[in-house]
Amino acid sequence: MIDHEIEYIIEALLFAAPEPLTQNRINLIFEADRPDLAEVVEKLRDRYLSEGHGFQINNVAGGYQINTRPDYDVYVKRLLNKSGRLMLSPAALETIAIIAYKQPLNRYDIEAIRGVDCSGVLKTLLTRNLIKVKGRDEGSGRPLLYATTDKFLEYFGLARLSDMPQLKEINELTDTDEAQGEREQVDAFE
Repeated sequence: MIDHEIEYIIEALLFAAPEPLTQNRINLIFEADRPDLAEVVEKLRDRYLSEGHGFQINNVAGGYQINTRPDYDVYVKRLLNKSGRLMLSPAALETIAIIAYKQPLNRYDIEAIRGVDCSGVLKTLLTRNLIKVKGRDEGSGRPLLYATTDKFLEYFGLARLSDMPQLKEINELTDTDEAQGEREQVDAFE
């Protein structure tokens, strides 16, 4: 096969794949002369960038996926007449953040951090496949342990868990925001 033909095939597969395309999946599709997915994706990215397309290839959940460029999200949302994203409640976001940063974690530990019952929220997150049961804790009653899934990475546009902001960075941002808010209040009284 000619190099540009392989690029076209990979481009078609990226377009048609319902989930991020991985090298393992490529190896199953090509019987011989299996292309290096990362290498082909890099060529496609360069071509898309030079030609100025409205879409891009992102590294998501250990694979690659074609997504619209963020500049055009508003138009895609208008076309779909909705947000196009799975909506999570504040309770679900808090719970999944706790799990993401401290996984694997049992329900009792999550509830100790949040201070409220989390059984309903955990059920919702499990149903939406954003978390999974990772096993059982060694503690009393052997409660279930929860961890995030590849769907979680896909939903939040992460290639891997290490791409999440560090807790130290988040604390610094919130400290800066609080200090800014206090300065604005003082300025308003002067």
